Amino acid sequence: MSHTTADLQAFRAETRAWLEANCPPEMRQPPGSEADVCWGGKRFIFQSEAQRLWLQRMGERGWTVPTWPREYGGGGLSHAEAAILREEMARLKCRVPLQSFGIWMLGPALLKYGSEEQKRHYLRQIARGEIRWCQGYSEPNAGSDLASLATKAEVKDDHFLVNGQKIWTSYADESDWMFCLVRTDTSKKHTGISFVLIDMTTPGVSTRPIRLISGKSPFCETFFDNVRVPLANLVGELNAGWTIAKYLLTHEREMIGAIGERALPPPVGRFALERIGKDAGGRLDDPVLRAEIARFEVDEAAFRAWLALVAVQARAGEAEPAISSALKYYGAELNKRRWELMIAAAGAEGLEWEGPRSQDGTAARTWLRTKGNSIEGGTSEVQLNVVAKRILGLPGV
Repeated sequence: MSHTTADLQAFRAETRAWLEANCPPEMRQPPGSEADVCWGGKRFIFQSEAQRLWLQRMGERGWTVPTWPREYGGGGLSHAEAAILREEMARLKCRVPLQSFGIWMLGPALLKYGSEEQKRHYLRQIARGEIRWCQGYSEPNAGSDLASLATKAEVKDDHFLVNGQKIWTSYADESDWMFCLVRTDTSKKHTGISFVLIDMTTPGVSTRPIRLISGKSPFCETFFDNVRVPLANLVGELNAGWTIAKYLLTHEREMIGAIGERALPPPVGRFALERIGKDAGGRLDDPVLRAEIARFEVDEAAFRAWLALVAVQARAGEAEPAISSALKYYGAELNKRRWELMIAAAGAEGLEWEGPRSQDGTAARTWLRTKGNSIEGGTSEVQLNVVAKRILGLPGV
């Protein structure tokens, strides 16, 4: 879709006016804690009326998924218009109204591979935050070698009978549905896998949280004991799930990579100034930390520019598919660096583990949690191998 400059200027003015009129003042402040982040779903408890209202208004306008088609609950915006929306939300400091694996991962897969009935049934609910999704990929013996998965789905008349186990299932205990890889042909590896959608309230589905070094964790083990899944919940063709899995993984890695520039906490430099103070010249009163923060902020700005470039290339059909591995690797490392600097700036107080002053140790727990960024979504070692082979053209080992 092409626009004249006048079209885009008019859209910007309209968008700015709508946001100013509809974004509650409370939603123009950064989240105070993880509980302030809206994930939606049937069991989500809104922290305030403003949080509920903001999701409702953005969902009704389709702006939780601005570039999705209107018939599926999206805003029907062009990429240029969506970029303006992001800029205007940033100018007003509007919070993202909805965080969702359904938006980041399942939605794009359904748009590409789902049936028309599946698109119309699920996408609008995803856009409005009515269903919360989790991802059933990894298993105890199928992590980096995901195609070794063993969770089995046997065809029985009008349904699959699913048995097996998934692990590292983020927010499985809080989710309504799971998009899941299952083995439907044991004689083949990659071409014996199917992609199915599973209602987490189905008899035989159970979850168990996994506690991490941070003392908290979004991760769970998920168990399937003779779980009946309707054949209508198969996405794509039987035994063709690996193609969908690879497509979805690129979106997952881009989502994880984006944490490298998604500054939910205050910018590192400002955070450090508040805790350390200024020297006589008005600079951060710690020259070593000041240099490290400057280096980080330059890399952060470069990464943000790189993300913008990749987005343009993707829209033009010119992006190398393996670039998602590079984004995931660098974004994960950047986020780990961010929180190392935050903890360094906070000093001993940054290690506080409990109590209202530290919001129950948010900084320390987040710092420890970031160590997992280089494991989830494919380990850094795997991503570097992909970059070496697919982008740099180096020979395999």
